[in-house]
Amino acid sequence: MHYREDADFRRRLAAGFLNEARLNYQYQLWRSCVDHAQLSIENSGKLIIALFEPVEKTHNPARQLQRLVDHKRLDDSFKPRLDGIISILDRFGMEEHFMTDYGDETTHTDPWSLFDEKDAQEALGMAEKCFTLSEQIYLAHTRASEPPST
Repeated sequence: MHYREDADFRRRLAAGFLNEARLNYQYQLWRSCVDHAQLSIENSGKLIIALFEPVEKTHNPARQLQRLVDHKRLDDSFKPRLDGIISILDRFGMEEHFMTDYGDETTHTDPWSLFDEKDAQEALGMAEKCFTLSEQIYLAHTRASEPPST
């Protein structure tokens, strides 16, 4: 089964949130940059999953992507890239999403006080890397699944 339409949608989401993270960084909106970078990372992971099966409703698709890897659903040549993506997904998953939106409720620290330029720079860099890796897998997979031209 091929979920090309959902994969294309996830690709647009990942690219759109990445562009917003870049703008947020440019305007020194650190919390927003981290938030949009996290959403780009999340959708970059879901982009790959959507090529093979329905995407689970989660802010951390690392487990679902790892299952695809474990079940050999993706070519072994993608393994180093997938390991990198899974690592980034784990780092910028559900907890990061909640922190950017709600802050730290245990210390009553608002989200704007939690993130600084260094955090935004790291998140943006990871989002760029994750999107690039996902895009490489997406393009290779879609080329391989296209019928030969006549």
